[in-house]
Amino acid sequence: QVRVVESGGGLVQPGGTLRLSCAASGVSVSISAMGWYRQAPGKQRELVASITGISGSGGPNYADSVKGRSIISRDNAKNTVYLQMNSLKPEDTAVYYCTAGRYTRRGLYEADYWGQGTQVTVSS
Repeated sequence: QVRVVESGGGLVQPGGTLRLSCAASGVSVSISAMGWYRQAPGKQRELVASITGISGSGGPNYADSVKGRSIISRDNAKNTVYLQMNSLKPEDTAVYYCTAGRYTRRGLYEADYWGQGTQVTVSS
């Protein structure tokens, strides 16, 4: 059974930094493609960042809204994926979801398994 559990959310001031963690079980983060989504109230869910598995090619992918401010990474020994977010803005406020998934033939990330989400609030 695949399970992904997020942690690390919270309240942070604008301009601050946060690192979200995603502990996986039942799936290897070194093999599976992994991704982070977010959803703010009243807004569509957005794929924030994704990374291929060991068999994939290409580097991480980021939404334009976070590009240059965020880094997705993984620790294979801990079977954990991270999302480091810097220079946070109020518009980054959302529930962030970790997912395990795959890339389609068109190179698009699709999530197969979802975590429960962790709230990130950026406010002074």
